[in-house]
Amino acid sequence: MDFFAFQSGLMLFVFFGLLLVKGFAFVTALMFSAEAYEAAGKLTKVAWCAILGLGFATQLILPGPLGILNLAFTIAAFVYLADVRPALKGLTRR
Repeated sequence: MDFFAFQSGLMLFVFFGLLLVKGFAFVTALMFSAEAYEAAGKLTKVAWCAILGLGFATQLILPGPLGILNLAFTIAAFVYLADVRPALKGLTRR
């Protein structure tokens, strides 16, 4: 097996995996109300949607998932999924 073929396949897998994570985070950020963000004590809905939307667009536009901007937006998406989304879901449970 060619090493470069393996490497390019792995990078393609990472690219689409991170694209999926950022897309999921962006779509779920749109689903909660602006009041829920304020009640949870997090950044506003507009701020999170802008961050996650720019991250998704950056992933599509810039080549390679390991660029500095892609890494920064990936960290932001994981912060949203690990901290903000559970806080928002906790507020909307009945």
